[in-house]
Amino acid sequence: MKPFLSEDFLLHTETAKILYYDFARDMPIFDYHCHLPVSEIAENRNFDNLTQIWLRGDHYKWRAMRANGIAERFVTGDATDYEKFEAWAATVPKTLRNPLYHWTHLELKRYFGITGKLLNPKTAKEIYHTCSEMLQTEGFSTRGLLQSMNVKVVCTTDDPVDSLEHHLRIKEDPTFSVRILPAFRPDKAIGVDLLPAFNRWVNQLEAVANLHIGDYGSFLEAIRKRHDFFHQTGCRISDHGIEYPYSEDYAAKDIHRIFDKARQSQALQYHEVLQFKSAMMIELAEMDGEKGWAQQFHLGALRNTNTLAMQTLGPDTGYDSIGDFEMARALAKFLDTLDREDKLAKTIVYALNPRDNELIATMVGNFQDGSVPGKMQFGSAWWFNDQRHGIERQINALSNMGLLSQFVGMLTDSRSFLSYPRHEYFRRILCNMLGNDVEKGEMPNDIEMIGNMVKDICYRNAVNYFRIPGRP
Repeated sequence: MKPFLSEDFLLHTETAKILYYDFARDMPIFDYHCHLPVSEIAENRNFDNLTQIWLRGDHYKWRAMRANGIAERFVTGDATDYEKFEAWAATVPKTLRNPLYHWTHLELKRYFGITGKLLNPKTAKEIYHTCSEMLQTEGFSTRGLLQSMNVKVVCTTDDPVDSLEHHLRIKEDPTFSVRILPAFRPDKAIGVDLLPAFNRWVNQLEAVANLHIGDYGSFLEAIRKRHDFFHQTGCRISDHGIEYPYSEDYAAKDIHRIFDKARQSQALQYHEVLQFKSAMMIELAEMDGEKGWAQQFHLGALRNTNTLAMQTLGPDTGYDSIGDFEMARALAKFLDTLDREDKLAKTIVYALNPRDNELIATMVGNFQDGSVPGKMQFGSAWWFNDQRHGIERQINALSNMGLLSQFVGMLTDSRSFLSYPRHEYFRRILCNMLGNDVEKGEMPNDIEMIGNMVKDICYRNAVNYFRIPGRP
């Protein structure tokens, strides 16, 4: 019987161990999509205790706590930080076979050196105080944590109206070696289905772009100004969190009219909403293509399904799920529209519903053009899928339908500074799959060849793909 979370965790063959220890383990991390609060990196924050860094904003844990019968007061409410940690510690033993159990103990081990001790109500007090004391030290500041995990590049998620003041402050600091870069997330620019929020956002855009927005043309001009500003700050990646691709037919005059209606707070018809979203997706994609950016599409999330929770807690609090949207025709039409005009940027498509894995893996293959290795990417297992079986499914679909060797690898997609062992988790799973294939005679026993592919997937492909200025 193997001990829990041993050094050979998830590595079930000798070849898997060689691939992991000799090729994967020590590779740097290029985290090209996350939700870390950049202000906390700029100020090099030290957290007061383990709850603040580990539980705040982590809706994975919140969902588990609610399922375990924990009252909301101890999840997002007014309970003390230690009371919330006690509630989480009581939940952890109930998360067996959920990836949270692995992640929790892997993070305690990698960051705090806690081994041979499981988090539960009996150990909660000791672990809490031990870790909280360590978090007060210099090496456990936000910057120290990133450096301790060998992170080289972090791309945050930023609204076009963001001033990027924190990014600029970090950029001007020569003492910090990790590249912290913005990613352009213009979801609110297409959100005409929520008119009050859309109009508030346009007003913000008008102010930050220092440009009067009187029509659709000036609206696009203001967005382009922000796109240019992000580029100057080092941004080379955009991101869209949408339910499904928008590809409704439209004429330019229709979009001008729809924009005017929206700004006058006149209710839009459903087809008008789809037309506007479709037009904006094309406009934004063309901006990305012009600058050589990579565009990301996170597809398939059914968000904010619990009305009461949305009203009391707001979005991103753990009430989203996998959706069952139609993908294929709209995605093909969207990509083809751009490709016909030679305006298709490097593109990463993520599938939240695993039923769409093969769909996405084959779709991106339709638009590879030989200009960039792996120009069209089937993105890593995302959100509900970033556990062992989900990662294996994504890798298998990509391997069968495309080129695993050109894959840009894993990301954290996290708001937590303690989430970087997820890269280790992914790398162990990858090496185990490849090692199994070698030992079954399904791949050649050429460790150097396979090991170099592992290094590429872990880090080097991302470096070459995103082309960050002054890259590591």
